[in-house]
Amino acid sequence: MAVKVRFEDVVKIFGKRPDGEPLEMLRAGASKAEVLGQTRHVIGVAGVTLDVVEGEIFVVMGLSGSGKSTLVRMANRLYEPTAGHVYVDGEDVCSMHRDPADGPWASEKRMQEIRRTKMAMVFQHFGLFPHLTVADNVAYGLKVQGVDEERRRRRAWEVLEQVGLRDWAEQFPKELSGGMQQRVGLARALAPDPDILLMDEAFSALDPLIRRKMQDELLELQSRLRKTILFVTHDINEAFRLGNRVAIMKDGWIVQVGTPTEIVTRPEDEYVAEFMADVDQAKVVSVGYVMSKVRPLVLGETTLVSARNAAREGAFYVIDEEGRPVGLATAARLEEAIGNASDDLSSALVQDFPRADETVVCAELFGLCGSGYPIAVLDERGRLQGVVQPLELLSRLGAVEVVAAAGARPRPGAFQAEEGVGDAGTGG
Repeated sequence: MAVKVRFEDVVKIFGKRPDGEPLEMLRAGASKAEVLGQTRHVIGVAGVTLDVVEGEIFVVMGLSGSGKSTLVRMANRLYEPTAGHVYVDGEDVCSMHRDPADGPWASEKRMQEIRRTKMAMVFQHFGLFPHLTVADNVAYGLKVQGVDEERRRRRAWEVLEQVGLRDWAEQFPKELSGGMQQRVGLARALAPDPDILLMDEAFSALDPLIRRKMQDELLELQSRLRKTILFVTHDINEAFRLGNRVAIMKDGWIVQVGTPTEIVTRPEDEYVAEFMADVDQAKVVSVGYVMSKVRPLVLGETTLVSARNAAREGAFYVIDEEGRPVGLATAARLEEAIGNASDDLSSALVQDFPRADETVVCAELFGLCGSGYPIAVLDERGRLQGVVQPLELLSRLGAVEVVAAAGARPRPGAFQAEEGVGDAGTGG
């Protein structure tokens, strides 16, 4: 998939002269604490190389001061990188000067255009205008773009419908709950139809139940809109629930990047392993991780007798020519069919068999275990990828190995993912 946003050895240091001694010390391997102690400059991001691909929710998480918000705010240049480059659709936004004294007006104009059309940001504390109605808040970005009143009004109503707030269009923000206000903020970000959404702790100010509901709504919207989303959070459970991939940061460095399953099952150092200690693996680990590969028989190429002989080793699936399961073969059902002198294999198969998508988490299998049948694991086209045996599910989860590279120190620019993001002055 296409890379939408690329951070290339990006550094952010807060202070009066960040590109002098502080940067030199960082490049020489000094720690965040050492740079602060000697120069009184604060390292926000210590050298990150990272690709965010089109259509994914990429989550950057870490504790306060880790650099997560600083990183994402360099994507739209709310923060100017001290060093390195940020590319949006292959265009280096760091070459677009803020101050006309530093470069041509055209560069700044292009940066403004990118902010207005390609990117939108959703903040933790909503940032709504209290004197404007909900609809006018949503339409504000379009007004800045010069869109005429009728078109921006129509678009505001469309996106309010998407977030379930159309009936509140003429109300004022103070008349809405916190969760509703955050939905207005999300609608405002969506109104210009940007390719990229930057969401900085967008749900952290909400109560737990409302927060989970907003997570559900974001996932539902993403399933339809397929935006590229950089989402910042300090909550590991939120990160794993939302992220297609997750980057964990510490002291301005990226410690590990991977899918939730990869991070839970193979944390790369003790710091990440500590984060994983209280994570419910069943709610994170994907079915594809615990399934067993199988070699099914193909309908039309298998007789009842050969199927019966194979079933003596345990129940198995029969697939069609496209690889999709047509039924489950059990010894009892096949023996019964042979006893009735039947030669129709398909009629002897269990048709109501348990199945699950390979991308779902293991917790979703528990309700399917009651039949005792192996659970068919399917890809997005319904083809059989493997099976999960009910009696083995918990033991497979319990056997997940935590592999920590003890003492490993994260390195600047060490992580670049090719598959399918802290606080001002503190690097949070």
